[in-house]
Amino acid sequence: MAFYQRAGSIPPKRHTQHRDPDGRLYYEELMGEEGFSSDSSLLYHRHVPSAVVGARVWQLPDQSAEANAPLLPRHLKLHQLFEGEEWKSCDAVRDRRLVLGNADVRISYVVAGTASPLYRNATGDECVYVESGTGVVETVFGDLDAGPGDYVIIPRATTHRWVPSGHEPLRLYAIEANGHIAPPKRYLSRYGQFLEHAPYCERDLRLPGAPSVRHGEHVEVYIKHRGDGPGGLAGSVHVTPNHPFDVVGWDGCLYPYAFNIADFEPITGRIHQPPPVHQVFEGTNFVICNFVPRKVDYHPLAVPVPYYHSNVDSDEVMFYVGGDYEARKGSGINVGSITLHPGGFPHGPQPAAIEASLGAERFDETAVMVDTFRPLGLGEAGRVSDDGAYAWTWARS
Repeated sequence: MAFYQRAGSIPPKRHTQHRDPDGRLYYEELMGEEGFSSDSSLLYHRHVPSAVVGARVWQLPDQSAEANAPLLPRHLKLHQLFEGEEWKSCDAVRDRRLVLGNADVRISYVVAGTASPLYRNATGDECVYVESGTGVVETVFGDLDAGPGDYVIIPRATTHRWVPSGHEPLRLYAIEANGHIAPPKRYLSRYGQFLEHAPYCERDLRLPGAPSVRHGEHVEVYIKHRGDGPGGLAGSVHVTPNHPFDVVGWDGCLYPYAFNIADFEPITGRIHQPPPVHQVFEGTNFVICNFVPRKVDYHPLAVPVPYYHSNVDSDEVMFYVGGDYEARKGSGINVGSITLHPGGFPHGPQPAAIEASLGAERFDETAVMVDTFRPLGLGEAGRVSDDGAYAWTWARS
């Protein structure tokens, strides 16, 4: 994130001595992106942050993705993936199941009921959408509370863990980049401030609380990193001599934060607005958009549902998280559904939904959309949750 923050105890001048009350030197760590030519933060540790006393291989969940062949739109029912009581023993890291993926981004789903281990994604930033449930994201920067509708942005290589709270399952939709995730550049000034036309701004972002020093010895950290496994990934577990949450202070422009979908201000018009007005974040070769409850097109002859469109450069993934998505009425789509509309395939509303939408003044629907600029393959969870019938629904309408 591009605006400066500071928390805890830091020295007046960077890269200078900083000591605890007993005179012991804190260890300064520079965490920076793009070869230290982009955003960065300085963290001050009680212990050496690179110390490791043990390591072993972590066998990642299945990261393989099969081609969408033959080329078809798909309806994936994510709520079928964690049925019964199995979620109670699942955690938000090790039990993620890959739904869709390519070389730039992976989309996974998990329903968690127990705390995850400490975790660090060394392949890219994560944007985790909280479908339902509550929890705390404990991070080396401080803790973030997370609840329904929150996007939690976790920079690459940030040590953290997910701790569910309450009695309801914590349902998470994890968008993992192989690069970085940030607000769209067109929303920002050249210095990084949100501009007036942006549908959200700095006031809508929630930052971690003060860093919390934890104590412990021989602590395990699970790491996802580049390797020769499926998707070019591998996993390792490092054992650190002291707890990684030993930061007494930090400052800079790189840190985790949360943004709730209810704080997104929809852009509307007299006629139907194109998908880019719904954009909330961007990554390398993909974008993230959201559709929220909103007033719809108010031209007297407006057609509120989308026109048929061929996004010739993209695959479109829509995750339906609230309300009744107007353009998909009659197709079996419901909360917890994903639709995949691949590039090379024109898509749009179910025919009956067009007439039904005429005269509507408001759509009460919530969805998270990911558009990718490389084709997406079907992960293990995508293959088993496919309804096998969605492609034919336009012909039956």
